[in-house]
Parts: sequence; structure tokens; C-alpha cells
Amino acid sequence: MPVSPAYRPEPRFFDLGPDYADAVTAADFPQTILRLRNDRAAAEVGLETLTDAEWIAAFGRFAPLPGQPGPIAMRYHGHQFRTYNPDLGDGRGFLAAQLRETPQAASDRVASDRPRLMDLGTKGSGRTPWSRGGDGRLTLKGGVREALAAAMLEALGVPTSRALSLIETGEALERGDEPSPTRSAVLVRLSHSHVRFGTFQRAAYLGRRDQIEALVEHVRALYHPQVAPGDAPGLLAAIVAASARLTARWIAAGFVHGVLNTDNLNVTGESFDYGPWRFLPFYDPGFTAAYFDQTGLYAFARQPEAVFWNLTQLAGCLKLVAEVEPLTDALNGFGPAYIRELRAAFLMRLGVLSLGEAADQRLLDATLALLREGGASLRWEPLFFDWFGGFASSARALSGPRARIYQGETFDAFRFALMEHEPDRIARLEHPMFAAREPEEMLIEEVEAIWSAIDADDDWAPFEAKLARLEAARAAWAFG
Repeated sequence: MPVSPAYRPEPRFFDLGPDYADAVTAADFPQTILRLRNDRAAAEVGLETLTDAEWIAAFGRFAPLPGQPGPIAMRYHGHQFRTYNPDLGDGRGFLAAQLRETPQAASDRVASDRPRLMDLGTKGSGRTPWSRGGDGRLTLKGGVREALAAAMLEALGVPTSRALSLIETGEALERGDEPSPTRSAVLVRLSHSHVRFGTFQRAAYLGRRDQIEALVEHVRALYHPQVAPGDAPGLLAAIVAASARLTARWIAAGFVHGVLNTDNLNVTGESFDYGPWRFLPFYDPGFTAAYFDQTGLYAFARQPEAVFWNLTQLAGCLKLVAEVEPLTDALNGFGPAYIRELRAAFLMRLGVLSLGEAADQRLLDATLALLREGGASLRWEPLFFDWFGGFASSARALSGPRARIYQGETFDAFRFALMEHEPDRIARLEHPMFAAREPEEMLIEEVEAIWSAIDADDDWAPFEAKLARLEAARAAWAFG
């Protein structure tokens, strides 16, 4: 299969051996209809040169890419809504390949240091030893929703997997929580590691100190090389820092993941596996994404708590190879790191530069106060759109559709705090997106309308148009 000269296979997880994964075979689908081909993401790993037929062979039929040993279903355990489940693992997906991103992709990232090791992971690719009675399939609606979530999060500067490929597979699936039969698909995501907290939990559950040591070295060397060999507390501290950054960016994006189980958090602090996600329409601390989250365990404002709880489970696994005190010290870094990252994330969303901790905290507090007071009258995303670039956007915001909201003492405090900060790369305001009256949002009503067009009329135009607008928004925000 011809690939770009920039393609660099590096199947490193496979080196860990059979204790960590099982060789599997993809399902033989009755159809393979290409619905999404993310060439920008593909170019980051040297796969953009594939023809459509080669693309379908690689990501619909899973013909091995050059230098890749074949798919494996990863083994892991996890806490699901804080109940431990030792029967998990890749039940409808597998790790298809690992490869280095291109030097150009690395240089395009802010503060990049070297090309990252990337995974091609699937969803809906068939049954595995860990399917637990499931059919191993993905609904087409689920694939569409994941592609939309990933595109929106990337545009908003959240570390996220990307939907590389979506192929409709021609099967009628039965599901108990949505109209059935429904259409099927297989998704391939490009992600910076599928090593989960639950990967460590499985080794700890089995009492395998040797497996914990192997995982520590594997993760340290490949994803956190600044950590010294054998330094499990140092590795935990790096994962804590990455997780704090991710959580803060979720909050700044108004995003609710929905299922923050230990098998849905990974060691690089990159968001992935989008099921019942939602974006906030307006400030609502108790907003939940999953209909089955009846206690609000993973509600919007409880996400930092959820991530920290999951980190404590990871720390518990590392007690097999490290002392408790340094692990505790690493865990205790989450709170301060999260607050620092939250200030930075809100400044990023508002397009202004840091002025120091005190002034940055004033702006964070004033922004949250304005969103809280505005309630349903002030949607989350439009506030950041209106005031992007700080005081430089005053005329635009005060003549826009929300002008009547921007008044009163709470707004005055927000505007004063914003005026203290200089714009960050003010030229971004020249992008045509900022001439629009409304920003790109991703509220559930639009998601359902996009799916309805596909479901009722096989009309993919709204989906494709939304992805195109999100790509424009990504270029306009230029968060990196």
C-alpha cells in the first residue's frame, strides 16, 4: 500500500507482549461507504496520499499498513461510575497501528519538542475477546457524533483525538436506547496514546508488579521522557499536570464529557471516546451529558473532582512500585495545577495575554460571575466570541445581538478586568468569522438536526458544512 515518504511506523505498544493485548481480526462488513476522510489529520502521519480505494482497504477492511503487525484489542480494567469492573478491555475496537507524526506536524504545535507517537484506534470494528456479549459495532449516529465532538474540541484548543475516518458498513443494528434498527459504521481515530488509567488498574488487580514497572517505563519513555527512568511518582506528576490542563480546557470550552470512568482517561491528558457528550448552552454547574448519570457524578462542574478521583486510582496502582508519600505529593499538585490551567484556558478563550496571577484570577472570576448572572439569556460560547481579543472587541460586542445583556455592575467588573489585559495576536480578529453575528456552537439541537438529515434523507450536506465551518473556526481561533 503506497504511503507518503513522511509515514513512519512505530508499533511500540505491541512490544509489551501478550499480557497487555490480544491479536484480533476486524469484522467483514457487507458494505464500506466512505463518509468522512480527514486528510489534514492524515497528513500529520503520512497517510494523506492514499487513494479512496486504499483508504477503504486500510480503514474499512483493515488491510495492514506497512510496518504494522496487525490489530490488537488492548486489555484494561476500570471504575465505571466508581464501581470497579474487571471485565473490560477493547470490546468493539482495537489498536490498528502506531506511527510518528511528521516533523511538520510537530512544528505546527505550540511549544512542540518532537514528533509524537500516535495511535490509530478503532470503534465499531467487530467483536473481540472483551466484547462481553456485545456485537462489537458502532452506530452511524455514534460515529457522526464523535466526529462532530472532536472537531469542535480541536477548534476550541482542547487536547483531543481526531476522527480520521468514518465508513458506513451496511448493517442494521439493534439498540435499546435509540430507534432501531439503525445504521452502522466503523470509526478510526487518531490519538496520542490509548494507554488508560485502567491499563495500570488491570496490572495492579492481578498483583503484577512487573507489569506496572513495564508500563511505567513504556509510558515514561514514549510520552513523558522528561521523567527519569524508574521514577513512578515523577510519572504520576506528569500525568497529573496533563490531566489538569485537559480538565481546565474542558471547562473553558463548556464541555461535558459524560463518562469520566478510569478507562476513558489516558496517560497523555488527551480527551477521547465521545459517547453522551454535550456542550453547555449556558452556565449550569449541574449540567449532565448522560441520561444515565442520574446523580450528576460527571456533571459539568464536577469534572475536576472526577478527574482527581481517577488520578487517585492510578496512584493506588503505582503503590506497587513506589512509596506512598511521593505519590501523595504528586497527587496534591492537581489542585494548584488545575487553577493555573483554568486561568490560562480562560485567557486563551478570550484571546488576551497574561498580566500575572492576581489580574488573571480577577478576569476568571469576573467572567464566571457574568456567565452565572446571565443565566439562560447569555449562552456560553457567544460570550467568548463577542469579547475575543478583549477591549479591542468592545465595539463589535456592544453593537451585536447581546448588547442589551452587557450592562450592570457584574458586566462592568468583567469589562474592567478584561481591559487590564492586552490582546493576544490581535490580527486574528481580521478573520471573516469575527464579522459574523453568531459563533459556531455545538448544541444538542443542531447535532440532532444534522443526524436527522442523514437518517431521513441520506443528506450529508449539513454534516459536511458543519465540519467545514469548524475548520474555519479552528483557523480563526488559532489556539494551537
